[in-house]
Amino acid sequence: MKETTSAQPIRDARTLGVPKMLVLGLQHMFAMFGATVLVPILVNTYGLPLNIQTTLFFAGIGTLFFHLCTRLKVPAFLGSSFAFLGGFQAMSAMDGGIYAAMDGAEKLQYACGGIVVAGLLYVVLAGIIKLVGVHKVMHFLPPVVTGPIIILIGLNLAPSAVSNASTCWWLALVAMAIIIVANIWGRGMIKIIPILLGVVGSYLVAVAANAMGATVITDAATGATGPMLDFTAMAEASFLGFQPFITDFGGSVAKFDVSAILVMAPIAIASMMEHIGDMSAISATVGENFIEDPGLHRTLVGDGIATSLAGLFGGPANTTYGENTGVLVLSRVHDPRVIRLAALYAVILSFSPKFAAFVNSIPTAIIGGVSFILYGMISAIGVRNVVENQVDFTNSRNLIIAAVILVCGLGFTGGLTFQVGGASVTLTGLAIAAIAGIVLNAVLPGNDFQFGQTANADTAASLGRY
Repeated sequence: MKETTSAQPIRDARTLGVPKMLVLGLQHMFAMFGATVLVPILVNTYGLPLNIQTTLFFAGIGTLFFHLCTRLKVPAFLGSSFAFLGGFQAMSAMDGGIYAAMDGAEKLQYACGGIVVAGLLYVVLAGIIKLVGVHKVMHFLPPVVTGPIIILIGLNLAPSAVSNASTCWWLALVAMAIIIVANIWGRGMIKIIPILLGVVGSYLVAVAANAMGATVITDAATGATGPMLDFTAMAEASFLGFQPFITDFGGSVAKFDVSAILVMAPIAIASMMEHIGDMSAISATVGENFIEDPGLHRTLVGDGIATSLAGLFGGPANTTYGENTGVLVLSRVHDPRVIRLAALYAVILSFSPKFAAFVNSIPTAIIGGVSFILYGMISAIGVRNVVENQVDFTNSRNLIIAAVILVCGLGFTGGLTFQVGGASVTLTGLAIAAIAGIVLNAVLPGNDFQFGQTANADTAASLGRY
């Protein structure tokens, strides 16, 4: 078995051997798992019974489909999107017209119908890019726009990291310490799997602390505490079980209504901008220009159809996951094969309610500690995108664009809600920031950016030259 030095990124994980590849896939699975299952957990609090097994299944299937669409080149994982949480919440509150006295399960079906349409909007944008060319489209998305958007992706996730870590700060710090020590001072495989070691190591510490009576905060509002670990759900869950779209197809398949579509579909504006930002981030991380090869149109089609497929059968929208981009940065293993292994794990484990309950027993403090590192990495990649592309912030045009993007993304914490056809539509802060940045970049004079040409001043041709 060939040993690879940590000085250079590993682009073919097969050089590490099959056992190490399997472990690397497991690390990516753990990196996405917490956030992926958190979406259905949160949606359930709105009264909409979004299923964890269904979510895992379509995260895995969607990722594999995405890889096929992108010619097996892009090391991205598609997990459940947080951007659509506002839409789910709005759907749960709808009580007029056909939604009067409608139960949460049926409202979920209509919400998922809106997600199907949202995913198809990706395909529309992909068609435009294919028709006019990625260079013309990316002319409106230079690093002065995409860089701050990438930064915002990490910063917008930061409060959830703090919130999760605050349930037990010392446990979150243990997870962070293990990750840092493994990544900075580790050798060989230890240096490659810091996230997995952080999760497993801190979980073992939590098991020991729980046995000694340690507690965590279970309700931040009241300060109520509870056991550090709760194995009740795991004890009650069965080892094998099918997803609801198999056992109750009629009660899971999407339904369509104009009001629901107007609530859910516009959120695609934000998620598409996140997608472009994530593709820029992954390109910068790996050192390959995925926006040009295999092409932004292919990545959008993969993400969009994966989202529509999930929505059609009662799952949440998918999105390229920054958590896994953070793992790429730390592990320096850039082989898409390990991502596909994580996708296979997700599909297999989606048939095991007991395993889902087990992983869901990981204390939120551990997820918070891991997220401190991963979310920060995403923002750091955005800074790197701006710096290495030599964006000139002595130019007032660039300064204004970046300033407006950052203020919109951080200032509109509750998004912007308006009425369309009697339905309430909410744009997230990130969507507003993306729209504002794109519009300002288009209308302000001095946009001489040419995608794919010489890296100078404000160009992003260097997406693939890191």
